[in-house]
Amino acid sequence: MRYQRLVLYLLLTSATLAMAAPLLIMVSTSLKSMDEIRNGSLFALPQAPTLAAWGKAWSGACIGASCEGISGQFANSFIIVLPALFLSVGLGALTGYALSLWRVSYANILFGAILIGLFIPPQVTLYPMIVMIRELGLFGSVPGLVLVHVIWGLAFVTLLFRNFFQSVPQDLLKAARIDGAGFLAVFWYVMLPLSLPVFAVAMILQFTYIWNDFLLGLTFSSPESQPVTVALNNLVGSQFGEQEYNLNMAATMLTALPTVLVYLFSGRLFVRGIAAGAVKG
Repeated sequence: MRYQRLVLYLLLTSATLAMAAPLLIMVSTSLKSMDEIRNGSLFALPQAPTLAAWGKAWSGACIGASCEGISGQFANSFIIVLPALFLSVGLGALTGYALSLWRVSYANILFGAILIGLFIPPQVTLYPMIVMIRELGLFGSVPGLVLVHVIWGLAFVTLLFRNFFQSVPQDLLKAARIDGAGFLAVFWYVMLPLSLPVFAVAMILQFTYIWNDFLLGLTFSSPESQPVTVALNNLVGSQFGEQEYNLNMAATMLTALPTVLVYLFSGRLFVRGIAAGAVKG
């Protein structure tokens, strides 16, 4: 057993190093000057660490004709993520609750139709979505991008909540109805307190997906409303001459920082939600 445990620890340590190596290289490179990058090794630690590249990436890097860094697009991402996150999770919870209660034949058909949406690539429905958002007069705006993310996240969130709500004992719901609670009252006072683990999983996954999205942000945004992932791509692709690797790495770390912090501070909730059956079914 000792040898087996030793082998297990070695495998886990190797996997951790393999996953953390790119992150460590990005952080190390972002703290180096360009002279140190040119004359040193990729794996060498910075001899004179500096945050100059981080400051330039935040407020001084040139993205197209603007040299204001990624701070504006960073704020745009929060403006897009927060309403899209709460709308998709809230509507998905209510939809999943309704589907878990219906005992008619077409309820399963409707659930199957929603489930199909999980397996359709975004590129397939991109053009119809563009036409729909354009006809609504929301193309190139923040509300249009929020609506697109809500539509795309609804199927996944509905699946999570529907599977969880079906595991709730029916006697509990019957007792609430006997006490006079209606459809929304049961959802608000009974189902929501029970579904906190699912909420944690849904919020974390939806936040990560919306924040890291590039395709929808590139397609449906304008230069004034583009998210930080689009700005990062433009920053890396708009440099001429020598590539400023420290600047690119610093901008990448700033872009990834919110999702990293979310997982660091809510990782236990995520694991607890999975252990509680949030993704079963």
